[in-house]
Amino acid sequence: MARVSRTDRSALPVMVAPMLASPDGGRLRDSPDFAYEYKYDGYRAVLRVAPDGTMAFTSRNDNDLTREFAALADGLGDALGGRAAVLDGELVVLNEHGQPEFALMQQRRGLFQQGLPMADLPVRFLVFDILLLGDTKLVGESYDRRRELLGLLDLPRPDLIAVAPAFTHTELAADGLTPQDLLARAAAAGFEGLVAKRRGSRYLPGERTLEWRKHPLVQTQEVIVCGWRPGKGRRADTLGAVLLGAHDRATGELLYLGDVGTGFSEQALRDLHARLVSLERPAHPFVVEPPREVTRHVRWVEPVLVGEVVYRQFTRTDRRLRHSSWRGLREDREPGEITAPEPTLGRPAEPTPAVSQRVVVQVGERQFSLSNLDKELYPDGFSKGEVINYYSRVAPVLLPHLAGRPVTFTRYPNGVDGEKFFEKNVPRHAPDWVRTVRLPHSGSRGTGEFIDYVLIEDLETVVWAANLAALELHVPQWTVDGETRRAPDRLVFDLDPGPDASIVECCRVAERLRKILVADGLTPFAKTSGSKGMQLYAGIRAASATSPSAYAKALAERLAAETPDLVVAKMAKNLRTGKVFIDWSQNNPAKTTIAPYSLRGRAQPTVSTPVTWDEVRASRRPEQLAFTADDVLARIADLGDVFADLDETSAVCPLR
Repeated sequence: MARVSRTDRSALPVMVAPMLASPDGGRLRDSPDFAYEYKYDGYRAVLRVAPDGTMAFTSRNDNDLTREFAALADGLGDALGGRAAVLDGELVVLNEHGQPEFALMQQRRGLFQQGLPMADLPVRFLVFDILLLGDTKLVGESYDRRRELLGLLDLPRPDLIAVAPAFTHTELAADGLTPQDLLARAAAAGFEGLVAKRRGSRYLPGERTLEWRKHPLVQTQEVIVCGWRPGKGRRADTLGAVLLGAHDRATGELLYLGDVGTGFSEQALRDLHARLVSLERPAHPFVVEPPREVTRHVRWVEPVLVGEVVYRQFTRTDRRLRHSSWRGLREDREPGEITAPEPTLGRPAEPTPAVSQRVVVQVGERQFSLSNLDKELYPDGFSKGEVINYYSRVAPVLLPHLAGRPVTFTRYPNGVDGEKFFEKNVPRHAPDWVRTVRLPHSGSRGTGEFIDYVLIEDLETVVWAANLAALELHVPQWTVDGETRRAPDRLVFDLDPGPDASIVECCRVAERLRKILVADGLTPFAKTSGSKGMQLYAGIRAASATSPSAYAKALAERLAAETPDLVVAKMAKNLRTGKVFIDWSQNNPAKTTIAPYSLRGRAQPTVSTPVTWDEVRASRRPEQLAFTADDVLARIADLGDVFADLDETSAVCPLR
């Protein structure tokens, strides 16, 4: 072990540039030579500690983060015993389920930059390597030895600074697990993926090395912001899309990679727009001019800001990012570091080892099996692992809208292009801890037939259902008490656009419905269907099981009579061209509606998304109210649950 001299006890150790992982080409290493760590969703940082306890956080591109993360200053206390140290790790903000969430980190940074309190977004430093301890340099030691020394630190405030878990191949095997099992756990817990690190490897400062291999569940890419396109409709005062670039790996030239217009929270749109306006330049910065159809109305900017996107594919011919979604700015990156990804054909060309065998994961207090995480369920490459990841992260806002409501699944075991089937009865192979309720079959007419419905009321059941490829979750407008149906507590209007109509026309009908509902003492809420239309909800106290249907039918017929050129209240398809069908029948106790925050089985992983009335009023194009799983997670970080007050605002259901 190399030694360094130390005279001034307040002097910080010399900065050590972080060692970087290389992509694993889609093949998770499976060998006793490797240990495995979770891939975290935050800021990579190096923590330097002086002998007197003075601390400094530094990003990988040498930006000082100490003031921003001053809350962590007490995280080491006397654990180092007056010794200096250099620690490598990830700064993260955890959601209420203990999952690192990058959107929350972005939100916290915005508060810091505005000088606002950040107590509601506590940060944590997860340490996964130690590079210096006392006067001993450790970069020349093996990974195993460094982790051993790291494990000997007695950290007094693990809520502030904690050692990130690592799992050797040998330890996994002793528990009957494989690296694929651990990957399944990472998906279920909402992590980004795994990093496989060779156990005998030295720490190579600043190098991207094959000794560390990252295996992401989702593909992310750092990009350079090179321009922006003004928004329209509800984004009229901000930006509509951002044009992206990265450097060619071979030549260093700046390439155009495409644009991104989804995934932005409202706050992110405002903040990014304000920064880009001050960076404008007269011409594009690329080595080759982008296509003319792309550059229309674009405002170019100096290529100095780095961001990150999630994407499904980087095309081989035109070298474009496809199906991308914005994740946020990366203040910890420099534009000169950003290189274009390797072209892919859908998924990475090198196949992952077969994972059709069942693997055991721990979610909360439950153990159960997941399988086929890399199986693509959507044409754009959105995989089963990503479905599980989405549902695990959206669970905090999803679960209140499922609680006590029997769930009907729409399952897509072979993806959305394959055969689907509806499932009301709990599957025969369901774990015994999955809660169910036995209710009479709505069509049994006294024959004694019953259905054992699933009740989804915890994270474990959410993840279990996602593993069934139950992409869509449908629920009734009533809840159960034991095995008894309660009276309906939600009123719903399903607005379905016919041919030559869209969700834009639905919004105009929704605005009219809202006025009537408010006049009748109700508080309406709106959400997209995740397909073509939308639904309106109101919390109610119903006199009977049939009164909501009667009231909804009367309103639908009233609007159809007042505006027959826009609204129809009858289901006949030949009446619906250019019009919006108000389906009042979804209030029938036998009917179900797609749940808020449920995925849909469409060409992309779109979501039935609660929206604000400002968004409804501003809608002029269908794409303004089209949200994918990535978009929804960003919206939740910014807006919370738009449906949160639905039940608290319930009122007596009017009679008609």
